[in-house]
Amino acid sequence: MGMRKIRQFGVLGGMLMVALFIASSCERFLNPVQELNITEDQLYDDWYEYRSVEMGLYGLQQKLVEQLFMLGELRGDLVDVTPSASADMVEINTFNVTRTNEYASPTNMFKLISACNNFIGILQEEHPEVLDPASQVSNYDRLYGEALCMRAWAYFNAVRIYGKVPFIHESLVTYDEIEAFVNSSGTYVDSVYISFSKDGYYNDTVLNHPIELEKQYYDLELVIDQFTKELETKVKAVGVNHYIDNNDISWEVTIWNTWAWHALLGQMYLTQGDLVQAADHFEQIIYNSTENNRYQLDNSFSSGGWRNIFTNIDSREHIYTLWFNKTNFQQNKFQSFFETWSPHKFMLKPTYKAIFNWETVWRGQVMIEDLANPNKTRMAYAGTPTDFYRGLGASYLYVRNGVPITEREYIEMFSLRAKEDDRSSRVIMEGMDTIIYKYSIGRNTFDQDADYIIYRAGGIHLYLAEIYAYWAANRGGIIRTATDVAVNIVNDGRNYSVQPGRPQLGIRGRVGLGSGIDGIYVGNINYIHNPFTNKVLGYRDFSGNFPAKQKYLEDLILDERARELAFEGERFYDLMRIAKRRNDPSYLASRVSEKFPPGQREAIYSLLMDESNWYINYFEE
Repeated sequence: MGMRKIRQFGVLGGMLMVALFIASSCERFLNPVQELNITEDQLYDDWYEYRSVEMGLYGLQQKLVEQLFMLGELRGDLVDVTPSASADMVEINTFNVTRTNEYASPTNMFKLISACNNFIGILQEEHPEVLDPASQVSNYDRLYGEALCMRAWAYFNAVRIYGKVPFIHESLVTYDEIEAFVNSSGTYVDSVYISFSKDGYYNDTVLNHPIELEKQYYDLELVIDQFTKELETKVKAVGVNHYIDNNDISWEVTIWNTWAWHALLGQMYLTQGDLVQAADHFEQIIYNSTENNRYQLDNSFSSGGWRNIFTNIDSREHIYTLWFNKTNFQQNKFQSFFETWSPHKFMLKPTYKAIFNWETVWRGQVMIEDLANPNKTRMAYAGTPTDFYRGLGASYLYVRNGVPITEREYIEMFSLRAKEDDRSSRVIMEGMDTIIYKYSIGRNTFDQDADYIIYRAGGIHLYLAEIYAYWAANRGGIIRTATDVAVNIVNDGRNYSVQPGRPQLGIRGRVGLGSGIDGIYVGNINYIHNPFTNKVLGYRDFSGNFPAKQKYLEDLILDERARELAFEGERFYDLMRIAKRRNDPSYLASRVSEKFPPGQREAIYSLLMDESNWYINYFEE
């Protein structure tokens, strides 16, 4: 007896029709000539049907990007609402979320999970070789790996949002079934699991085998344990090589691939606190020998080229990116959310903290240090302010009545501020709005098709720096730490083996901030500077206090993540991860509440001191 779900065509067939429609209008797809009136028994007779369903899964992922941004950034300290924000955005921002909030609903995640369940089941049934680790790797194995990654990624994001998530049995392959299962009390009966002989479509020998499913909720630990094990043991390969068909090399990083598989596993292990496993997967990306170490940080996106990370998909930086294209009706609302000019709505903006992070960085300064008497240390030359390449015109922009600030105005504002002439500085900035600009670079007003980066090299390097800040190994009875490696990753990349013609620059180094005193530094004496004049105001003395040095370094790395990765969807989870590692909810509460006005600030701080309020309480037992 063969086993199959008679309803499977309703789910994946619909996705197939959508995917084929997209494929017919897009040069990025290989367009097979096929009859659209496909029957159930024909659905998986051709490789291109499998491939088209794969594209449907990516379409479901595209529908998640706005939700991921809202819940990963608006709940953090770098994004705030404007008076034009929707009621749903305000709810997210103030941690007062109702069940009807469009950004809180798990619907699109459940749709992705149900479609993955269905596709995974079909691959297991129609191509059982995907379950045999000894069999030769085929494109079906690669599709199987993609679907497993998508499902694990959906669960991981869901549990970070909701704190717990119902585990969806693989027999539930439609959203309606999942909704009924989630809303059920006690045992749920999946009554449409049907077994039939090969000619079962043409006779009446169909049998129904109900399955009783107990509802289980998985917390973060269970989700990570379940899906790291699944990805480590069941994935033989990830990512079909579409380049051989369409000659478009960017395809490689717009689908789940080997490096994205490593990134997801590393991210889950890091979230769990398993630094060894996390480092192992991140280093597989950074030190990959088969690709000429392509994810090390050379001059590919250095200086003014840094903003090009957001104009094109490039496998030297991008690891996994969700692709959008207006021509093919694949759009998102980011420009509408962020831009001030018509017809856009300017609903979200950078916080003061976000702008402060870029504008209080100094380069080229000269300090005369007196270690014997640190109070006498002074600046011989203050240097030049601002994280010039990652800040204005890349991550954010000043605009007045829809017109960007001029270079002359910008430089004059900083000059006046450095002279402590705040009044004249404020006159220049009168009426200026700040906008999030990463999703507008190189795009016309009506494009609305910025790509959404899930993983890129800069983020992986900073994850590794975070790990090495706490790394310790017993070498011959001596505990050796790796804080110097963490510093080097951020500053100049000197810890990496250099390939011919590929000098390593580091996170700060590739934007001109990694050499000498421009880089981050942690020592016994750590100086405090006036952020706007760079004058030395005092110092912190960490002599004999290595844990304090580690925390200070971790703070510097988190600040660097804010400069490098602001508005890319991970800020709130970065704050959560550090707060949990330190067992200190005030780490998150103080930073997030800072963006609110006095009065409201205290209420938000108190709310976030309770870790349960970091999650959206959507599932009630």
